[in-house]
Amino acid sequence: MNRCQAELRSSCAAPIEAFLQFKRALGRKYRTEAAALRLLDAYLAEHNITALQQIEPRIIDAFLVSRPREHARSYNHLVGTVRRFFDWALMQGMVDHNPVTASSRRVSGQRIPYLFSLDDARRLLEVARGLRSCSRAPHRALIYETVFALLYGLGLRVGEVSRLLVSDVRFDNATLLIRETKFYKSRLVPFGPLMGERLARYVKQRHGTCPSPETPLFTFTKRGAVNECTFSLTFHSLLPRLALHIPAGVCTPRLHDLRHAFAVGTLLRWYRSGIDPNARLVRLSTFLGHADPASTAVYLTITEELLREADRRFRAFAPGRGQP
Repeated sequence: MNRCQAELRSSCAAPIEAFLQFKRALGRKYRTEAAALRLLDAYLAEHNITALQQIEPRIIDAFLVSRPREHARSYNHLVGTVRRFFDWALMQGMVDHNPVTASSRRVSGQRIPYLFSLDDARRLLEVARGLRSCSRAPHRALIYETVFALLYGLGLRVGEVSRLLVSDVRFDNATLLIRETKFYKSRLVPFGPLMGERLARYVKQRHGTCPSPETPLFTFTKRGAVNECTFSLTFHSLLPRLALHIPAGVCTPRLHDLRHAFAVGTLLRWYRSGIDPNARLVRLSTFLGHADPASTAVYLTITEELLREADRRFRAFAPGRGQP
């Protein structure tokens, strides 16, 4: 019995588990959705709902009231997860109607990420180099500097970096093997000479000349990998020392924003090089490990630099147009 089965205890326990298995068979990890459905399961058990068919709109509405959500996005995620579960149960003939009638809330504003400039990234690496090691975290500065460089320089996800093994760094063809990431897909990510030198220096200093291939690349103990949450906590502890100027309306920087900066920086370089971004977006999508270019478009925050480059390119192709 897995952990989810052990925690589920209402009349929905078996259907919820079957639904989660169905979604994971499609390549979805469905972790946050599983947590939302566990909340529903606990509520049904607490209120002695003994059959799936007993669940009416008033019960779902009461459940949603019991789980207040300050932000519209969080509320909509909860409603959407429960609705998708009952849609699936309806298709399976387990219920004769979907009891979720609640409407989604309007999202009044999208999160605007902070885009790290090259100078910001250099400052982050400089501050990371100043971290002190201790008995529980040897080579601390070396590890964090290299991790932040990978996140900014290659646009990797934090979890992807955390799961890297020594054998995943392939110096013979200058690639990183990113194993079983989103949708359980693996991909090769190429790196340039400077990143190659940084990684070679890191492996030698941290793991010696003959490291075990199955050793986590980023580890304090050489047994377990540094958790992605630990990377995030350290990043946030360093933020005040970066003295970043955060524009009005822009959210407090997150570690994931280094990935945003990579995507936008790539687009900006294409514009400046005269490359058509539309022709290359599929390549960027593949590099980032997205299922399709539409997912990549979420990362492409419009900045003043991008607008200036787009305007410059338009004027070059259509001289005399766009003038007041």
